[in-house]
Amino acid sequence: MASKDSVAVLKGVGKQAAETLKEMNIETIHDLIMTFPYRHEDFQLKDLVDTPHNERVTVEGRVESEPSVLFLGKNKSRTTVQVMVGRHLIKAVFFNQHYVKTKLHIGEIVTLTGKWDRGRQIITVSNHSLGPRTDGADFEPVYSLKGSMHQKTFRKLMRQALDLAKDDLEECIPSKFLAEYKLAPFSEALEWVHFPPDGESLKQARRRFVYEELLMFQLKMQALRKKNREEEGGSFIDYDVDKVRNFVQSLPYELTEAQKRVVNEISKDMKEPFRMNRLLQGDVGSGKTVVAAISLYATVTAGLQGALMAPTEILAEQHANTLAEWFEPFPVTIALLTGSVKGKKRQLILDQLAAGQIDILIGTHALIQPDVQFRKLGLVITDEQHRFGVDQRRVLKDKGYNPDVLFMTATPIPRTLAISAFGEMDVSVIDEMPVGRKEIQTFWMKKDMFGKIVGRMEKELAAGRQAYVICPLIEESDKLDFQNAVELYSQLSSYFHGKYTVGLMHGRLHSDEKEETMRSFTEGEIAVLVSTTVVEVGVNVPNASFMLIYDAERFGLSQLHQLRGRVGRGSEQSYCVLLADPKTEIGKERMTSMTETNDGFVLAEKDLKLRGPGDFFGRKQSGLPEFKMADLIHDYRALETARKDAESLVNSDEFWTSGETACLRRMLEESGALSMARLD
Repeated sequence: MASKDSVAVLKGVGKQAAETLKEMNIETIHDLIMTFPYRHEDFQLKDLVDTPHNERVTVEGRVESEPSVLFLGKNKSRTTVQVMVGRHLIKAVFFNQHYVKTKLHIGEIVTLTGKWDRGRQIITVSNHSLGPRTDGADFEPVYSLKGSMHQKTFRKLMRQALDLAKDDLEECIPSKFLAEYKLAPFSEALEWVHFPPDGESLKQARRRFVYEELLMFQLKMQALRKKNREEEGGSFIDYDVDKVRNFVQSLPYELTEAQKRVVNEISKDMKEPFRMNRLLQGDVGSGKTVVAAISLYATVTAGLQGALMAPTEILAEQHANTLAEWFEPFPVTIALLTGSVKGKKRQLILDQLAAGQIDILIGTHALIQPDVQFRKLGLVITDEQHRFGVDQRRVLKDKGYNPDVLFMTATPIPRTLAISAFGEMDVSVIDEMPVGRKEIQTFWMKKDMFGKIVGRMEKELAAGRQAYVICPLIEESDKLDFQNAVELYSQLSSYFHGKYTVGLMHGRLHSDEKEETMRSFTEGEIAVLVSTTVVEVGVNVPNASFMLIYDAERFGLSQLHQLRGRVGRGSEQSYCVLLADPKTEIGKERMTSMTETNDGFVLAEKDLKLRGPGDFFGRKQSGLPEFKMADLIHDYRALETARKDAESLVNSDEFWTSGETACLRRMLEESGALSMARLD
C-alpha cells in the first residue's frame, strides 16, 4: 500500500528533508497526506464593493499612472501607483519593492493581492503578477512547518503524495452517515482540503473532516463507556422507594423540577446492574448537596454504605453537619473522618466502618488511607471532583466492589466541553435555582471608587453581617501592578481598627492556619476576610453578604462567578463589587457580563468563547483532546451529532461485525480505546 511507504520515495526528499519531516511527525505517505493546512491563501478575484475594510483581497486592474518611488532610508522604500479596478480608481502601495517601477506601465493589466483600506481606497500589496490572471489556484494551502522546510517545497511533496496514494484511500464513515449528512467521500475531501478548486469544495472538505474527527473521538468515549459498564459489573442498589420518598418529604424545602429530574436519573442508574459513572453539574447554590443526601439515603436503605469525599476539612464538616440535621429523624449513622480526627476516636470510626455500623462516611482525602476499610461500599460521591487527582478518586472507588460513582462540581461546564472532557460519563445538570433565593446584585466600579465601596461594606458590617475581599496576588510583585492580599489586609485592618476584626487567608499559609482562619470567619469572630482565591470552592457562610473582588479583570468569568457564589447564601440581600480598570475589550466584556447575569452556565459559555477551551480548564490538565480540524466552540452541533451517532454505533451488534465498519473498529483498536484500563 502506497500510503504506508516512507516519504523517502518522494522526489525531493533527501536526508535533511526526511529529518525535518520526521520532526513534524511525518514518516510515511499517510502521515503526510493527513497533515492538514491550518489556513488557505485566498486568491479569488473579488469585487471591492463587497470587500470589508482591512480584509485581504485579490483584484485585477489597469495601471493608470507612472509608479512613484519614495526612499525611506537604507533598503526601505514605498512605491505608489494608481490602478483602475472596475469603476474604482485606487492606489496600490508596494513597500520595499522599488523594482516594480520598471515593470508597471500605463495601460497594462496587473493582478494585485493585499490588504484593502476601504476609507483611503488603498491596497497594500503583498503579491502581484503582470497581466490578467489566467492560471494558478484560487486557494493555496499554508502548513505549519519546521526547520528549513518551505511552503512551496511542502506543497510539491503533498501533490506527489496525494497522486501516489489516490488508489489506496479507504472510506471509514459508514455510507448511511455520508448520505444523511451529504458528506464528501474521503478521496475527494482529502484532495479538496489541500488543493480546493473553489471555496465551496474547501467548506465541504472541512465539514467532512470535522465530523470524522469528532465521530472517532466520540467512538472512543462511547466504547470506553460500554466496556466499563459491561466488563466491570457494579453494585445493583435495590433501594426502598417508599423510604426514600418519606425522606424527600421530610426535607425543609421542596425539590426544584431540576433536582427531581437529576434524582430520577441517578436513581435509575443505581437500579441498573452496571456501575454508575455520572457527573453532576450544578451552579453555586443550586442544591447539589440535597441530591447527594437522597442518593446516599437510597444506598443505605439497600443495606449498603456510602462515602462523600470533599476537598477541604471545612467543606467536609459542613456536609457532615447538614446531613446529620437532615438524617436526624431516620436510622442513619454518619461519621466524619478528616486529618484532624486522630488516636482512639479515629480507630473507633475505622472499627465501626469495617463492621458495617457506620452507614455514611464523610471526609477529606483521609478517606483514602489504606486502613480505611468499608464493609459494603455501594456509592461514592466526590464533591468538586476536579480538585482531586484521578488516583485519589480511584483509590476511594476501589474500596468497594465497583461501587456507583457520582462526581459533583459547582463549576458550570459548557455542554460541548462536558461531552469532550467527560464523554465517557453520563452528565446530569441542575439548571434551576431554589425558590426564594435572592439574586446577588453585582456592580462594576473603577479603582478610584475604593473609598466609597469600603463605606458601603461598613454598612453591611454595621448590620451584623460579614464581607469577603478577594485579590489575585499574595505579595508585592515588581512586574504586576495589582493590589496584593497582605497590603490590602494592612489597609483594612487600620481602617476598621477597634471596630471590626479583619482576617487574612492565602495559599502560603499552613493548612492548620487556613482551617483556623476559615473557622473563625464561619463562626463570626472575623468580620472581613481578605483572601486570595482559596475561598473559591465550597465555603458556606450564610451571614456573609458582601464581596469585593479587587483587580477583577485578572480573573476569568467562571472564576469570578465561583467567587461571587460565596455570598448570597443567607436570607439577606447580598452584593458583589468588581473593582477593575480593564485595558482590553475582552476585559470590559467580562465585567459587563458579570453585572448582566447570575446564571453560571450562560457565563461559562461566554467564558469559553472569550478564552477558548484550553484556558477554560487550565491547559495543563484540561483532559481535552487536540483536534486537527474541529473546533469545540464553533462545531458544537457536529459534536452533538457525532456523539449521538457514536452511541448508536457502539450499541449495535452490526458495528462489531459489519465489514463496512471494519475501518472504524481498526482505528479504535489503534487508538487503544478497546484495551484501555478503566477511565475515571
